[in-house]
Amino acid sequence: MTTIITDTNPAQKLPANNGNLVVYQSSDSAPVVKSGNKIVMDQSMTRETDPQPPANEWLDIMGNGLLMKKVLQPGGGRESWPRLGQTVKINLKTHLLDGTLVEELSEFWFTLGHREVIPALDAAVRVMGIGENAVIKTDGRYANGFRGNLYPEIPSKADLSLEVQLLEATDAPDLKLLSPTEKIDLAICKKEQGNVLYRCRAYNYAVLKYSTAMEITESISIDDLSSEEVNELMEMKVKCLNNMAVSMLKLEVYDAVLTCCSTVLMYQPKNVKALFHMGKVLALQDKYSEAIQTLRKALEQEPCNKTVHDELSTMMKKHREHEAAMDEKMLENASSTHKHQAKSAWGLSWKWLLGATAVAIGGIALSVVIYARK
Repeated sequence: MTTIITDTNPAQKLPANNGNLVVYQSSDSAPVVKSGNKIVMDQSMTRETDPQPPANEWLDIMGNGLLMKKVLQPGGGRESWPRLGQTVKINLKTHLLDGTLVEELSEFWFTLGHREVIPALDAAVRVMGIGENAVIKTDGRYANGFRGNLYPEIPSKADLSLEVQLLEATDAPDLKLLSPTEKIDLAICKKEQGNVLYRCRAYNYAVLKYSTAMEITESISIDDLSSEEVNELMEMKVKCLNNMAVSMLKLEVYDAVLTCCSTVLMYQPKNVKALFHMGKVLALQDKYSEAIQTLRKALEQEPCNKTVHDELSTMMKKHREHEAAMDEKMLENASSTHKHQAKSAWGLSWKWLLGATAVAIGGIALSVVIYARK
């Protein structure tokens, strides 16, 4: 079971909007108060209610029977449904249909429509009121798809049951209105959220947070920054890419790891973390000579790094064993050698994630070129 406790809201770094107070009065539970850009429940107020669907009735969200929602505890009603682009805070429990709990997230933030979570969760939360607690039953096609998921462990094509409580919805900051410094702060916040998710082994969600942070940084023109701010921005991008690489490594998506590491090394050719992760992947792809050479480059930068030393020793031993096995197979006239195949085991559409990562990486590559010319 994975439990995530974080109350880091990316919008909280920005000045609050002190707009007029609005009270929603359309459900059969506590009223909803909107003050500025935040929507929350006000348990101290009462008001008239609108008709609600009968208890225990399932709502067919997509109209095809593959994504169903049942209200366990009513919330603020239709007027408090979060809007596309808003940042929402939820409590989430994910079960297999046999009742096995595979993940639990507390006070988890994500932005609607930004593909930061599985499609089922993104779609279901859009039709929930603030304070509502609901159970969502989803076909595997709206969850983790045909590939399943490694962390948390979800079988291929598995249907899921999600228990969701919508706690809060906040207007996401408009990037067009933010200063470069505010954008950097927002990107750092997204990166930190990714770090929390990584520590809790929610590697798929962590990748998306790092990707979102990268996308935010791509909206910043370095012409608007001082040299110190440019360095801060590039360091933050490098950290995101390294963190994305190690998350992809956990998910066994090795080509994406190599892409992230190669991009880091364009900017920092001696970056030890990038060299280390690249070396590990090359070894997993049976490219031992390249892997050993890459790790030796890392040791040139940090000769006392025990982690790199240990990995290099292990790798050289495996290389000798691999060479011996190859010689034996050649003597046996084997027709082909076995190569380790990288797994793509992440829960969402893998083509989309690689596309999103490519956009982020392409942006930093361009930034590196521009920065190098200055």
